[in-house]
Parts: sequence; C-alpha cells; structure tokens
Amino acid sequence: MTRIGSAILAALLALAPSLLHAQQSSAASRKTVTFYPLDAAEAPSALKAAPRTLPTHGVTAVLNDSGAVWTGTPEGVVRTASDGDAQFLASPRYLPDNDVRALAADGAGGVWVRTATGIAHIDYRPLKLDAKALELEQVQSQRHFRYGLVADAILDTPGSLAHTHTGPSDNDGLWTAMYAAGECFRYAADRSPEALARAKTSLEAVLFLTTISGIPGYPARSFVHKGEALDGDVDRWHDASDPRYRWKGDTSSDEIVGHFFLYATAYDLLPDEALHKRIAVAVEGIMDHILDHGYYLIGETGKPTTWGRWSPEYLSTPGGRPDGPLNAIELLSFLKVAAHITHDPRYDAEYQKVAYQMGYAELGARYLELREEINYSDEELFMLAIYPLMTYEKDAKLLALYQRALDQWWQNEQRERNPLWAVIYQRCTQGAKADLAPAFARLAEYPLNRINWTVKNSARADVPLDGGLERDGCRQTTVLLPLDELPIRRWNSSPFCVDGGEGGREEAEGTTFLLPYWMARAFKLIGER
Repeated sequence: MTRIGSAILAALLALAPSLLHAQQSSAASRKTVTFYPLDAAEAPSALKAAPRTLPTHGVTAVLNDSGAVWTGTPEGVVRTASDGDAQFLASPRYLPDNDVRALAADGAGGVWVRTATGIAHIDYRPLKLDAKALELEQVQSQRHFRYGLVADAILDTPGSLAHTHTGPSDNDGLWTAMYAAGECFRYAADRSPEALARAKTSLEAVLFLTTISGIPGYPARSFVHKGEALDGDVDRWHDASDPRYRWKGDTSSDEIVGHFFLYATAYDLLPDEALHKRIAVAVEGIMDHILDHGYYLIGETGKPTTWGRWSPEYLSTPGGRPDGPLNAIELLSFLKVAAHITHDPRYDAEYQKVAYQMGYAELGARYLELREEINYSDEELFMLAIYPLMTYEKDAKLLALYQRALDQWWQNEQRERNPLWAVIYQRCTQGAKADLAPAFARLAEYPLNRINWTVKNSARADVPLDGGLERDGCRQTTVLLPLDELPIRRWNSSPFCVDGGEGGREEAEGTTFLLPYWMARAFKLIGER
C-alpha cells in the first residue's frame, strides 16, 4: 500500500481541532458493523445505483446526515462530526474492502457503505461504559477461558467467530492474574456474585500454576492437559508429576509480578478467610524460593530462568544494569506483599535490608539515568509492582523514593493516556494527580470488536511518523490515534505503533478494558456511565 497522498483525504482528517477532543466526543458511540453482499436485499436502493462520478479525485462519495459528513475515498471512509471531529474507518474491521463507491444514511446516525466487493452497515449507537464492561464480560465467558486461565480465542476461519478454540501462551499466569484482579475490583465496586465467582475461578487457576511444576515456589507459565496442542516453545514444556498435565517453564519476572499483584488484590478485597490462607501459602512459597536462591528464580534446569533475576550480582552486569530500577522495585514489592499477607516479620526484616542496606530503594529511582530504551512491557511490570508497594508502604522516606521512581516512569506514560496506568498513578501518587479524563476517553473508544484484523495506518497522510522504529520494529506516530483505529494490542505494547494485526485470526480477550474500568469504579474515580 502506498502512502496516501490525497490532499483531500488529509484535509478531511485534519478537520479535528485536536486529537484529545476527538477522543472525548466521537468515542461515545458504539460502532457495530454488519457485512452484506453487493446484491443484499437489506441494503438501501441508493447503494445499488451506479456510483456517481464526482469532480474531484480522491473523493468517491459524500453524505451529510444528522450533523455528520461522511466522505468515501479509495482508502476508506471519513466521518466528520459537527464539532470537527474526524475519524478514519478502514480495514476489514469496518469495510469489506477500502475502495468506497457509495454511501447511504441509515436514519439513526449510522451509515451504509458500498465498496468494490461488498456492503457494510456501520451502526452508531450510544453505549455507556458499564454496558460495555458487561458485554465484554459476556464475551469473555463465551470464548476466552481455558481451565480458568484467560486466553485469546483462535478463529478456525479468519474473521469468523462461529468456531473458535483456545490454547496456551507465554504469559498465561500474568494475563489471568490481571483478569482475576479486575474481577476482584468489580466485586469491591458492586458486590456482584458473578464477579466473585469469576475472580475465584481464575485465582484457583493461578494458584494451580504454583504447584504443577513440582518445584517448591516455582510457578509454571502455563499448563495443558496431555495431548493438547502446545505453543511454539516446545522446549519449555515438561511432564508434570500428575500424568494428566504438562507445564511450561522458564518462568519470567512477568509471571511473578502478576501473581503478587493478584494475591495482594484478592487478599484485600475477597471475603474468604480460607482462601486468604491459601494465598498466604502461595506467597510464602514463591518468596522463600527467591530468597533461598539468592534473589533468583531457579527453574527446571537448576539455573536461573532467563528473566527471573533480582540479585545485585546480576544487576551489576552490563546486561542487567538497565534492568536495575525495575527489578529493584519488583523485589521490594514482592517482599512488601509477603509481609502484608503472611504477617511474618522475617519478610519485613528482609525488606528493610533490601531497601536500605542493599540500596534497592535508591536504585528504583534511577530509571531515567539507566534506561536504554522505552520498553512498554516494562512499564506494565513497573505499574503492577508499584501499586501494592506504595499502597502498603508507610515510611515517608521510602514513599518519597518510590514517588520519584513513579514520576520518572510517568514521564512517558502520561502521553499514552492509558487508563490502567492513570488509575494506578492516581491512587499511588503523593503529588499532582493524573488527568483522568483523556484516560477514561480511551475506555470509551475501546473497540468491542476484538478481532485482530490487519491495520496499516502508516500510509495515512494525516499520521506523522516519528522517523524511528519501536524496539519490536513497528512504525510509530508522534500522535495518539483512537483505539478503534489501531491494531488490537495489550497494554504492554506501544500505543504509538500504527500498523499490526494478524489477519483476523484471533479475538483478543477484554482484560485491557475490564481491569482499569473496575479498578476505577472500585476507587470511585468513575461512576456508572
């Protein structure tokens, strides 16, 4: 696809007075798309007439309806609202193909679009955030669970949700922990029995990961029943002592961060003393494993795993030095959670030693000094670790250091308008609060269609590219596009990557909406709306 050079298309998209304004106003509507063949009886007769030839190149159709102007182009359709907002709708998420030939109003604020190969009806309807959350919960229950672990749905036919299946992934423990924590926050917000049941089901799956490896205190990344398909990392899979299962090893810090984030949240919010005791046993096992092995996670090889390394020896190496600030905060967070949940004084003593004598509290505040690149996965790990650490900490000196660390990570994060990071920053910060409005606007524009269609925005004339590639090689923009124009991704990816997708082969699960939304509801940062 060549870069769109049409001055007309660029001008249409430039009508928005600001991207933030676009997020706050246009995203209040839900866009539901239904596809039809060219000869569909349901389609308006206006679409079936021969396409009009317009006097300008680059514009193929124009429709003025309900205060919005719809403009068809060979590259997609532009909707310009009465206040100047412009949104670009393209790719199989919205259209059979991007070559728009005709437009017709549906009488309810939406539009019928005829393209070269088919017809799409884009239905614009208001949708409150609480209704969106409940719809995502329903989809989650239908297609996104595997033995209590959450999983993306793999589509047997690309783009079709008629037949799907699930499989293991590299970070099943982390994704499930985040989902279960979201359900804990939902229970805190509305005392929903369904939320309590879902939280417990996925918490049980995470707890099972801590025992299936047979190595005390060493959680597996994932597990399958014998005979089920594995993911691509076949060398990481091992037979469990229980002949019914296989488990995935080389467990990373990502999984440990997820476990402790969930355990802290569930311990504080779920009303089940027996479950609290089981959480304490799991926390004690993992924490003792890390301490007994010199601040390493020792896996199935008898050696430290690739990323389970928090020792001063590792953090002083050339490879470990840039990891120092994050890993220091992670270890401090684990110890603080362990002391909070188990009430064992030895964890508090170890925490004081690591924070002060070993200098990890100071190290945690050196992120900008030691950073070599912006790693969005590291941002996720930091925020999930800093939340319980600052929630439980009472020492003013340590809180000041943690605030300094948080503010350093926030320098990049605040431009992302990430609702989860904004809620965590708001809860933890001791200084200026986060601007929550643009972050919650991201929730409003969060697409309910979670199929990972291939999206390519780098060819758009209105998207300024920053000239460099993200660490995984994707093209990045200098502005933040609405979520429903971007590829489907988790929060551990760059929101400035404008291209991506997998051709409609998977449907992403909805934790990226559910966790920040219910967390905000639990802390009364947002109401039902």
